[in-house]
Amino acid sequence: MFRHPVVIRITHWVNAVCLLVLLMSGLQIFNAHPALYWGNVSTFDTPLMAMSSTEDYPPRGVTTVFGHAFETTGWLGSSTGSNGEPADRGFPAWTTLPSDQDLTGGRSWHFFFAWVFVLNGVAYLFYGLVSGQLRFRLIPSRNQIRHFGASVWEHLTLRFPQGDEAKRYNVIQKLSYLVVLFVLLPVQVLAGLAMSPAMDAAFPFLLTLFDGRQSARTVHFVVAAMLVLFVIVHVALVLLSGFWNNMRGMLTGWFVIERKVEPSAITEEPRA
Repeated sequence: MFRHPVVIRITHWVNAVCLLVLLMSGLQIFNAHPALYWGNVSTFDTPLMAMSSTEDYPPRGVTTVFGHAFETTGWLGSSTGSNGEPADRGFPAWTTLPSDQDLTGGRSWHFFFAWVFVLNGVAYLFYGLVSGQLRFRLIPSRNQIRHFGASVWEHLTLRFPQGDEAKRYNVIQKLSYLVVLFVLLPVQVLAGLAMSPAMDAAFPFLLTLFDGRQSARTVHFVVAAMLVLFVIVHVALVLLSGFWNNMRGMLTGWFVIERKVEPSAITEEPRA
C-alpha cells in the first residue's frame, strides 16, 4: 500500500539531518562551559550537573549530578583529543560538530540548522492540517485508546500489527508523536530562544517562562536528551519491525502489509 506522501517523506528526512546536526553542534556549544544551573545566574560552586577533569596526569573525567560525582574518563569530562593526547572536554570529539573545540563554528552550525528545522516543522504542520494527514496520523481513535494496555503489551513482547491494523500508526506511536511535536519541540525552541539576549530584550516573558537564562539552558539540554532517547527507541523499533520494509516506505512511500492470519483459519493436518 502507499503509506507516506512525498511531503511527509521529505520533511521526515530533513528533520533527521537537522536533529543530527543540532545535537552535535549543541554538544560543541555545551563543551564551552560543560555545566548546568538553575535560575539566571551561574552558581559555579553548586551546579546541577557538571563535567570536569582532574589535575593529575593522565587526567580523569568526572561528571557530577546533584552533588554526586561519577568517574567518566574517556566519555565525559576527559577524552582523547585529535592529537591522541587526553583532552579536557565535556563530550568527546566524535560527538561534536566541529570535532575540535570551536564555539563559533558550533554556533554557526546550530543557528542555521535550527531555523531550517523550524521552517521544516511549519511546512509539515501546514501540509498535515490542509491534507488531513495530521489528524489521520496523530489523533488516536476511541477504540485505540481503549486498547492502550494491549498496545503496550504488544510492544513489550515485540508483536507488531498485521493486516488492516498495520495501515495506521498504533496508539503508542500517535501519543508519542503528539508529545514530541506539541510539547517537547515547542519547549525546546522556546528554551533556545530564551538563551538569546536579543530575543529576551524583545520578548521578556521568555525569561519569566523559564525562570532565567540558565534555567532555559538546562531545560534545553534535558529536552534534547529526551529527544535523543525518543530517536533511539524509534530507530530500534524500525529495525525490529522490518528495516527494509520501513525504509522502503519512507523512501518511496510504498509499504508492504503482511496478511493477518486469523486463528480460525488454521486447521490441523488430517490424521492418516
